[in-house]
Amino acid sequence: MKVASVLIPLPVPEAFDYEVPGPIEVVRGDQVAVPLGPRLLRGVVTEVRETTGSNRRLKAIEAALDDPPLPDRTVDFIEWAARWTLSAPGEMAQTALKGLRNPAPRPERRVRRVEGRSPARSTPAREAVLAALGDRSTPGPQLARAAGVSSGVIKGLIDEGVLEVVEIAAVAAFDPPRPDHARADLNPDQAAAATAIADGAATKAFSPFLLDGVTGSGKTEAYLEAVARLLAAEPDAQILILLPEIALTQALIERIAARFGATPAEWHSGVAPPARRKVWEAVIAGRCNLVVGARSALFLPFANLRLVVVDEEHDASFKQEDGLVYHGRDLAVARARIEGATVVLASATPSLETLWNAHQGRYGWLKLKARHGAAVLPDIALIDLRQTPPERDQWLSAPLREAMARTLERREQVLLFLNRRGYAPVVLCRACGHRLTAPDTDSWLVEHRYTGRLVCHLTGFSMPRPKACPHCGAEDSLVPVGPGVERVEEEAKSLFPHARTAVFSSDTAPDGRSARALIEAMAAGEIDILVATQAAAKGHNFPGLTLVGVVDADLGLRGGDLRAAERTFQLLTQATGRAGRADRPGRALLQTWTPEHPVLQALAAGDRDAFVEAEMAERELASLPPFGRLAALILSSENPDALEKTARALAEAIPNAERLEVYGPADAPLALVRGRRRKRLLVRADRDVDLQGFLRAWLARVKVPGSVRLSVDVDPYSFL
Repeated sequence: MKVASVLIPLPVPEAFDYEVPGPIEVVRGDQVAVPLGPRLLRGVVTEVRETTGSNRRLKAIEAALDDPPLPDRTVDFIEWAARWTLSAPGEMAQTALKGLRNPAPRPERRVRRVEGRSPARSTPAREAVLAALGDRSTPGPQLARAAGVSSGVIKGLIDEGVLEVVEIAAVAAFDPPRPDHARADLNPDQAAAATAIADGAATKAFSPFLLDGVTGSGKTEAYLEAVARLLAAEPDAQILILLPEIALTQALIERIAARFGATPAEWHSGVAPPARRKVWEAVIAGRCNLVVGARSALFLPFANLRLVVVDEEHDASFKQEDGLVYHGRDLAVARARIEGATVVLASATPSLETLWNAHQGRYGWLKLKARHGAAVLPDIALIDLRQTPPERDQWLSAPLREAMARTLERREQVLLFLNRRGYAPVVLCRACGHRLTAPDTDSWLVEHRYTGRLVCHLTGFSMPRPKACPHCGAEDSLVPVGPGVERVEEEAKSLFPHARTAVFSSDTAPDGRSARALIEAMAAGEIDILVATQAAAKGHNFPGLTLVGVVDADLGLRGGDLRAAERTFQLLTQATGRAGRADRPGRALLQTWTPEHPVLQALAAGDRDAFVEAEMAERELASLPPFGRLAALILSSENPDALEKTARALAEAIPNAERLEVYGPADAPLALVRGRRRKRLLVRADRDVDLQGFLRAWLARVKVPGSVRLSVDVDPYSFL
């Protein structure tokens, strides 16, 4: 008797066993139809074994599906990722099969010559059509353009029976890149980095690299040259380039198309479903060399994955915190290891975890120390708001205003950076002091003047701005507190009424197309003052931008997040790095109430090494990442009693373990979200402790009731 273990794309804890009927042949990776209760579901075979029988009767596989089998290493990756994240392997399989859930592209309508038929009446236009068509099949509009005739000529030939319309099934394929199409001129550092990456890929063994280059140093050109060398040596090689934001994909796709003469595949939530299906089928068939995408592209079924690039590897957007919880950067390294491929982590501000691995020799360390060409890094200065505070109800200090005026006089561009969406982060009643929050959520409502609404950025709830306080009923008592980007733009417009201003945030550019339009307008010099959140701080190149003003440099340093200093240093380095990327020098001014803070001092001095050394020392003393590991357990429920009881049961069931501590349970900082109360437990362990094994043993001791939701976050990035 043959038995197959089948992963069903549902949140189930393990693969289910099914009998393999005699007529059916299946191997690991095959897709099959299996019964589960009254339903027939798709599944992926993870193991086939012979057995002499079972003490329980197994259901049989209904059918082997015609869809291509997942490559062996893709199945390995699914199983490893589930073990690492303590997720249901079925959910990982669901992500890997996501492309198949989309409709296939429609067949293409073409015209072709009917054998043995000739037109009853010959004309120059008809002869041109037949000559252009030859013995091929071609879409009608394309044929009309090639022959230089109207569509009516082709229709006449179809009506006469000389041509016929046929439907051709779309073949999932992408044009192969041409490595020598448009080679870039590299400086010695770039050339050395490209050579090291290409040599690593040539070994066909796991080769991890940190590509560490200052903003504007040409990291993209360096890794694209490595891609070219890899494709020249191995034409069927597949390369995956991961980006943290959808808004960045179009610019990179255009650069790749210009470099290789072929457009890469694109994979993220903004891609139309039939196009996602095409990408999935082309990748598994090996008819797609280059994929540019978001973190979920890691689960595509690559036939021959040779190189993975994680661009802006430090970016917290690579951490997925809703649904399936995982870190795209960490899974990218694991995918490359499983595939025996090369992985490149590229950043101007690498994460401390990645820097530590480079220091330890685990990653090859490739450094680009200067900007490409004539560009130089911007000068960074601090504005002490205790000495020169803004005027009442204003947010821009006199030194920043003066610098903006001089910049605009030279017809150069200004970026005002504030990582806060909307008009004001808090709406307060001055009569009773009530702060407006979203219903059933502790999150404050943010005022958006453009839409006249109050919005919760956590849950998406929104409502019109009320005329009276919902708590005390006082009319006209609601006042905005603090600035958002809309409020800063309002001030910039009042100061410089003739300047062309715009706001760049996820509200003003909610999708890739609108973001790209705004980026192109800025790059073309059609905007004088851009007020932006972190959406503008990632990888964009604005040649005319010479001044960056950071409105509130202290913003990210508040709160108890262990990565607050690191994130602030990274974000402000990236934001200030937008200035002076062309032939004109750049300058950055950081407004702060605490200019003595080590993060801001390191930024002003341009001394990343000093910041990293100090931050590493603090982490080492506390045995926090990268010197230790963390995991979070988040409980939530609409039933406070059930939540409290489950949290207490978890606390009482903690296994004995050395070099490991558990903190909590305690109310989460956001203790109420969408009507659900939330509690957290935090686990800290030394690096060499089997953290996942500890968590499995612990969770096996407690039965979580259906009314309580438990989420496990290995290596958490958010502590809300």
